[in-house]
Amino acid sequence: MKSILSSLRFQALALAFAGGRLMAAEFDLSGFPAYAPSQPVTGVIRNYGFGFGGLFKIWEAGFQKYHPGVTFNDTFPTSDAAFPALVTGVTDLAPDGGEPAITEVLSFYEVYGYHALDITVASGTYDVEGRSPGIVIYVHPDNPLAKLTLAQLDGIFGAERNGALRGFKWDLKAARGPEQDIRTWGQLGLTGEWADKPIHTYGHAPSGTTRFFQLRVLHNSDKWNPNYRGYVETGSKMIDDDDKAEQRGGVQHMLCDELLQDKYGIAWTIVPQASKVPGLKPVALAVAAGGPFVAPSKATFQNRTYPLVRNLYFYLNRKPGTAVDPKLREFLRYILSREGQEAIIANGNYLPLPADFAATQRARLD
Repeated sequence: MKSILSSLRFQALALAFAGGRLMAAEFDLSGFPAYAPSQPVTGVIRNYGFGFGGLFKIWEAGFQKYHPGVTFNDTFPTSDAAFPALVTGVTDLAPDGGEPAITEVLSFYEVYGYHALDITVASGTYDVEGRSPGIVIYVHPDNPLAKLTLAQLDGIFGAERNGALRGFKWDLKAARGPEQDIRTWGQLGLTGEWADKPIHTYGHAPSGTTRFFQLRVLHNSDKWNPNYRGYVETGSKMIDDDDKAEQRGGVQHMLCDELLQDKYGIAWTIVPQASKVPGLKPVALAVAAGGPFVAPSKATFQNRTYPLVRNLYFYLNRKPGTAVDPKLREFLRYILSREGQEAIIANGNYLPLPADFAATQRARLD
């Protein structure tokens, strides 16, 4: 029976890879090198954190074809367990679908005296629920606004600050004054009836997604526009027990019953939530004032020209000046190879990296 189950498992993986190669036409992986082992490796690789929706197992099976002497000891309860496992030394790799909180960064540093190494292995999804979706900005369909910069987003959703966190250090260079607050639509160039109207801001309540927005847009500040209204993902475990029926604290309620009824509102959220609310108007974004301004789409998420794409990480304990454990280096090189990125397409939950971005991640292993 065990051999039959094993055979079925590998047949399923083979079908997944075949399907992935058919879907690969959607993405250009020609710039990726095929995986070639730099050395034979053996031993056990301990993984503790998030299994990436079955993707991890596909990677493991593919890697073992080249290195049959490697076995894996996996514990995949949640991303929230990744950093604690790394800090306490019970894992070699800490797979995580998000950025660490200050308590995680600080606890690792206090134990080891240096920072954990982070390697980005895939991009978060465009439209799959629960798979590290990137962030999209929406306005009322009557709003003529078409584009924003990240600095303008900071002005809209953030507030004056005397600094912000960079890792666990207080960064004075992140300070900005109240003159950079954007509180009316006229400050964004809208005229006529819009010019003096206040901007009403909506988004998510505290969560991993909110932490990413704060990191990428607010320079890791927790100073928000005083009128900011936060909600949790509809249908998630964060909905209060007393709110299960109506889910008035949910993002979909906010989008449908508040933003679509509020001509002067603007919201940030994720496509899996917004796609269930027709009529919303997405806004193109740019990193700098000169552009380019990029509209959100699966293609711009994958090629990472859209500014608010999220990452899938492996965190590992590498003391500065020392080499990465050979078996860990080989496994990560495999994931960042053409075969490893094909596995992402086969899995269907996340997006493969652009070839040049993956090359920068491979270089960090040397």
